[in-house]
Amino acid sequence: MTASVFDKARRPIRLTILTGFLGSGKTTLLNRLLRETAVTNTAVVVNEFGEAGIDQLLVETASSDGVIELSDGCLCCSVRGELVETLITLATRPRPSGDSALERVIIETTGLADPVPILASLMTHPGLLETYALDGVVAVVDRLAGARNLAEREEAQRQVAVADRIVLTKSDLALETGAESPDAAIAALNSRAPVIDAGDGRALALRLLNCGVYDPASGTADPYRWLGLESGAELHPSAARDHAHGADDSAFPHHHHGHDHHGAVRSFSIVCREPVAWDAIDGFLDLLRSTQGQRILRMKALVYTREYPERPVVLHGVQGYLHPPAQLPAWPAGANRETRIVLIGEALPETYVRDLFAAFTGGVRTDAPDRAALEANPLAVPGHRFR
Repeated sequence: MTASVFDKARRPIRLTILTGFLGSGKTTLLNRLLRETAVTNTAVVVNEFGEAGIDQLLVETASSDGVIELSDGCLCCSVRGELVETLITLATRPRPSGDSALERVIIETTGLADPVPILASLMTHPGLLETYALDGVVAVVDRLAGARNLAEREEAQRQVAVADRIVLTKSDLALETGAESPDAAIAALNSRAPVIDAGDGRALALRLLNCGVYDPASGTADPYRWLGLESGAELHPSAARDHAHGADDSAFPHHHHGHDHHGAVRSFSIVCREPVAWDAIDGFLDLLRSTQGQRILRMKALVYTREYPERPVVLHGVQGYLHPPAQLPAWPAGANRETRIVLIGEALPETYVRDLFAAFTGGVRTDAPDRAALEANPLAVPGHRFR
């Protein structure tokens, strides 16, 4: 059914996507990051080297294939062709004798880029699946223009919505000018991602990197941190169990109704405390992707299955694409065993998704009379009515 994330003999290259709207300060942040001692054996991919402006003082040599050697031993390359080809080249390019293997790649997107297609490529391309593991999406928001951008620009909304970490820049300038704060808009779009102020004087690497489902160095899994349950609207599972519903111990879907919303972009969670059959989850995801795939900006899930109750399954998807399921060796210590699906979508119909999950897992919609819930079942035969 699933593969273990710990089964690979060769450790995958961690990949971080650095995104943010025009003028947010991505390149300045990247230059800071590259100067930190914690960032080693790293390659940087930028859309156009000449325009992106990686600090020229960092550059040592440039080669004809677009790969630039930085003074700290990192690599930088411009995307002159397809991003996938660039990533495969970096993964297979021979390293100089004595150099350590490539451990990380940071992709800096353009200010108008949608990170979702990049995530989709990582989940579907065989070569990337074999060599890379997504470490996280970092979105940069500047306090000067961030509120306006998030109110008016769909690209900015998407960048923040799918982020695992959000970095605020230009706080000092915003204070001087009295610019409108983007904090409320960020919280509405993505309350689960930790928000970091780049101007607080603290090192960035340990706060922005290694935010995937497990620590590649220690092999310790922390899926709840990955799901964003330690910040914002939801808490660590021991505290979040009845966050919105008191002591409801209903077996079928325990819903988190305190969803985030900002225009058409919104997020919500589905929680089920009883183990579910893998076939039911597989069927739910298959129909959800076929009917609503283009509206799903990102999906993260931890699944409690009947077949393997001792080993949770990790799911990650974007749009109509699903990363191959991965199985953790055990539940984290002290964690509640439950299925938790976090969906971030654009005009994604929440009621339909919840009803679909209930239909596949044997539940009845809990916020409607049984008759109405059954008649509105998304799997019901068209034209058939109960009498």
